[in-house]
Amino acid sequence: MIQLHEVKNKKELKRFVTFPFSLYKDSKYWVPPIISDEVGTLSADKNPAFLHADARFFLAYKNNEIVGRIATIVNWTEVNEQKVKKMRFGWFDIIDDIEVSKVLLDKVAEIGKQHNLDYMEGPVGFSNLDKNGALTEGFDHIGTMATWYNHPYYIDHFNQLGFETEKEYIESKFAFKNLPIERFVRANDIILKRFKLKAGSYTKTNEIIPHLDSMFDLFNQSYSKLSSFVPISNPQRDYFKKKFINFINPEYIKFVFDEHDKMVAFAIVLPSFSEALQEAKGKLFPFGFLKLLKAKKYSKTALFYLIGVDEQFQNKGVTAIIFNEFHKSFTKFGVETCIRLPELADNHASHQIWKDFDTKIIKRRKTFRKAL
Repeated sequence: MIQLHEVKNKKELKRFVTFPFSLYKDSKYWVPPIISDEVGTLSADKNPAFLHADARFFLAYKNNEIVGRIATIVNWTEVNEQKVKKMRFGWFDIIDDIEVSKVLLDKVAEIGKQHNLDYMEGPVGFSNLDKNGALTEGFDHIGTMATWYNHPYYIDHFNQLGFETEKEYIESKFAFKNLPIERFVRANDIILKRFKLKAGSYTKTNEIIPHLDSMFDLFNQSYSKLSSFVPISNPQRDYFKKKFINFINPEYIKFVFDEHDKMVAFAIVLPSFSEALQEAKGKLFPFGFLKLLKAKKYSKTALFYLIGVDEQFQNKGVTAIIFNEFHKSFTKFGVETCIRLPELADNHASHQIWKDFDTKIIKRRKTFRKAL
C-alpha cells in the first residue's frame, strides 16, 4: 500500500530533495543538484516565487521506504492575471510502479480541483527560469544543471494515466568549429553600423551587475508571447542574480546596446558543470566548490541558456553581433562543444537563429496535461 506524506519541515524537505540520489545512484547520465541550493529553491523563506505561488511537497512511501515525490504548485500570477487556470506539478520522481505515480498525481488533481482550476500540467517549476519537461528522447546523454533527468518509464506512466502532451522541447548540440564565423564577422560590421549598435562584453562580474535589470526587462518582453511564459517579478530577479552569479563566467554573458545605451539583445551561456556536479555528489564542501570553480574556467562544453532580442530588432541579424563576441570567448577558453538548452519545439523564431549551425537534436522532452 502506498502512503502519502506531506513535507512539513526542513528535515523532511531534505529527504524530498535527496530521494533522486538513491533513485539514480547507478545512472551515469543523471546530474545531481547542490542539495543546499535545491532546499533553498523549495523554501518559502528563501525563494521569492512563493510571494506569488503556493507550493506543497509530498513523499510517497511503500514498506516504510520513499518510492516517489512530487511538488504541487499554483502560480497565482498565472491564474489571476493571465487567466490560465493551471495546476502545476514538478520535482516528480518515482520508482517504476504505476500505483506510486497514480497516488502522487491524484494528489495534484485533488488540490487543483480545490482551487477550481481547469487542468494540471507538468513537470514544470514556478516559472520559465526553472527546470521543466520530462525527458522523452536522449536518455543516453548526460544531463545538465538546468534540466531534469528521468527514467523512460515515467513517460509510460503518464500515458497509462491518461495524460496528453502539452508542450515539447528540444535540445541540440553543435561543434564550435562549425560556427560560421566568417559570415558573422561580415554581418557584425554591417549591422553595428547600420543600426548604430555596440556590443557589451565583460571580464569581471561587477561589470555585468549594473545591466541585469535591463536584461530581465528585455527577457520579459522578448519571451512574453510564448505559451508557457509567466513574468519574472522584481524579487525573483534579485533571487536569480544571487543564485546564478557564482556559476556564471562573466565572459559568457553578452549584451547589445543601441546608440542611447538601451539594451536590445542579450545572451547567457553557462560552462557545463555536469561532470563537476556528479563528482561533488550534491555537496559544495569540502571539495565540491573547487570542482565547480575548475569547470567554470576550463569546461570545454558551453550551454546556451537564454537569448533575448528586442521585438524591433528581431530578424535583423543582431545575433550575429552576439555570436561574433562568443567566438572570441570560446576561442580563448578552448570550447569544443555547444549545447542548446531546452527550447519550445514550436518557437520557430528561435530556431531560425541556429539554422546555419549544423545542429543535431540530442534530446526531446515534454510536459504533460490532464483535465481536472
